[in-house]
Amino acid sequence: MRKIVAGLFISLDGVTEAPDTWHFPYFDDQMGAVVGALSEQADTMLLGRKTFEEFAGFWPTACDEVEMATHMNEIPKLVVSTTLANADQWQNSTLVEGDPLKTLTALKDGPGKDINVVGSSTLVRSLLRAKVLDELHLLVHPIAVGHGARLFDEGETVPLELVSATTFATGVLHTVYRPA
Repeated sequence: MRKIVAGLFISLDGVTEAPDTWHFPYFDDQMGAVVGALSEQADTMLLGRKTFEEFAGFWPTACDEVEMATHMNEIPKLVVSTTLANADQWQNSTLVEGDPLKTLTALKDGPGKDINVVGSSTLVRSLLRAKVLDELHLLVHPIAVGHGARLFDEGETVPLELVSATTFATGVLHTVYRPA
């Protein structure tokens, strides 16, 4: 059975928005190994609309010298959106039609490797609420960003069970959770 696994860069104050503006000083070989392992264990990428549009604006024209460009462009991508008409702007991308939770549950029962959710905080929240997400990898950075979208909305309760925690030399904490 396949798993749906999400990996997010997150600040101490819960911000997941625009990690490209705050996370790079903490990126090292340990974090690269985690990100690489998540990619290697998956044969499908799952994205929400905002992340898809951001990635589709960069990766299709990224040259092969940009680490992961070939992988990002070649891996099959599933896009969850209620507003996009299609996902044609990036190769190997398919819009999830119908009820995404039913579609994703059926995909989990099929053959293949993990389905990797990249970014897409809104989608991750929805998958957690519906108990469709199997693992949540948080790379908690030792910085309070102070602004931006957070993983969890105010007042929201999402019970999780800690599976593992590893501290990197940079002070980043890699935590893995599953729904409780």
